[in-house]
Amino acid sequence: MLLKRLDKLMAKSFAGPFVVTFAIAVFVLMMQVLWLYLDDIAGKGLGFFTVIELMSYKCVGLVPLALPLALLISSVMVLGGMAEHYELSSFKSAGVGLLRIMRTLIIFGVISSAVSFSVADYVLPAANLQFGARMYDIQQKKPTLNMEPGVFNEDFNQYAIRLGGRAENGRDISDVLIYDHTKAATGELGQITANTGEMYSADNGRLFVMKLQDGVQYSEQRPGGKSGSSRPFVRTSFKTYTKVFDLSEFNLTSTNPKLFSTNRSMLATWQLQMAVDSIDIEIAIRKQAVSNQVSNYLKVLEEDTIVHRPERVQRKVEGDGSLGARPIEPETPNSVSRQDSIRRAVNASAERGTTIKQIDNRSEKKKPTITEAQKTIMLRDKTAAARARDLAHPLVTGAENWAGVYGLMDSVSATVQGQVLNRARSAIRSISGQAKAAERILPGTRESRVKHVYDLHMKYSMALVCIIFIFIGAPMGAIVRKGGFGYPILVSIIFFVIFIILTIFCRKLAESFVVDAAFAGWLPCVVLFPVSLYITSRAMKDAKLVNIDALAEGFKKLRELLPSR
Repeated sequence: MLLKRLDKLMAKSFAGPFVVTFAIAVFVLMMQVLWLYLDDIAGKGLGFFTVIELMSYKCVGLVPLALPLALLISSVMVLGGMAEHYELSSFKSAGVGLLRIMRTLIIFGVISSAVSFSVADYVLPAANLQFGARMYDIQQKKPTLNMEPGVFNEDFNQYAIRLGGRAENGRDISDVLIYDHTKAATGELGQITANTGEMYSADNGRLFVMKLQDGVQYSEQRPGGKSGSSRPFVRTSFKTYTKVFDLSEFNLTSTNPKLFSTNRSMLATWQLQMAVDSIDIEIAIRKQAVSNQVSNYLKVLEEDTIVHRPERVQRKVEGDGSLGARPIEPETPNSVSRQDSIRRAVNASAERGTTIKQIDNRSEKKKPTITEAQKTIMLRDKTAAARARDLAHPLVTGAENWAGVYGLMDSVSATVQGQVLNRARSAIRSISGQAKAAERILPGTRESRVKHVYDLHMKYSMALVCIIFIFIGAPMGAIVRKGGFGYPILVSIIFFVIFIILTIFCRKLAESFVVDAAFAGWLPCVVLFPVSLYITSRAMKDAKLVNIDALAEGFKKLRELLPSR
């Protein structure tokens, strides 16, 4: 009965701080992300619901990172408060161990671990996909139209507008200057000036209208004529001139999210594994291409015939699939009807007691005169003959009594020497070019593979660290013996910052090819797991985290061992 009450007490004590700290963690991390994207969002005239949509997508992405921090802070708070009010000592005096007291917290950690992995594997890719597509639309969106006096505005495509003055009502304008570059590609430049006018929006904000008065429109074309001295120039005065601009280019467009679906942050674990396999095949094909390029010029080397990407659609073969069997062509409506007519003719002849003899009316050239097996044998014999002829060449036979390269070259004529040198140069250029291309491309491909593997294992690592933080936070609370938001937050932030630093450091190590990407993804947990065991063991023994007296005694003995001066 006491243990059931203990579980209820721990659940009630832990649930409240966990929800509060989780909300605080998401808010703090959200503010950090918002500062990163503030320059892209500010000045775009985004609506309230658009900003809320962006924040919602990003909040989902912060759940795997906020859960460990919330578990760490709340576990330190709960056990620290119980130790501060001697509740923990009372339970221990009743024979209840620390691990039994932490059982409810451990269950919370396991559930949070499952939730973290589920969100990271199923929800996070979709949220990142929508966030990335929406953020791209916002980055491509032009800022809101802002017509300030004395400043050239170039928000409209191929137009530059300057207002000399603007009334307080925001409608009346004066000393207007407009540069028109819509026909600049053909060499024609336009300019509009006006003394007064007014500007306003029309058609429910879809159009921007500038109604100008008492102005002049200039148009200057590209010089023409034989000597190029002809410069057509047109000047038109107007009393009233209306210029209409389309505001659709300032609207927020919607890009298809599928265009961003190949980014690794938008992939689930199975998709990341498929991407890693595809990258491995790409690397193997690149290496195979270099190897076969060398074997094309050095016949002594065997060609790599491994097929890394076999064709998925294989043609059906008539009979048992042996060599020389004829592939069955796909049936078409005409072929089906032709077969039906043939079948009806055969049945009719059988009823009459006659037989139908098949006649091959194909020309002699189209009739098969040689089987595939025979072709294979002939090709093999031809290759063997070419190989024997190459081995009998003086450049090859001269190597039996090696007299150096110059001795081999002297054994052939000058014409052959020139051919050999030209072929060698061509081979070296071809092999060198293929190798340099592979050397240039493979590092980026390998780095992409490392990033995919690291992100794959970090999904599991972020889930496991939820349980590890329970075994760090709860014993630390029992050791610190302080509740509230003071010491618990300080202690939690220290361990969480260590975890973040380890994560960033391991990512850099993996991308620098110093350690394996899979091991780098698990390394933060590998480092923190022994720390959690040590802290838990110290808390179970009611001992301090660091025994200062033992350290002082050790330094004292060390000083005695050192020779005195």
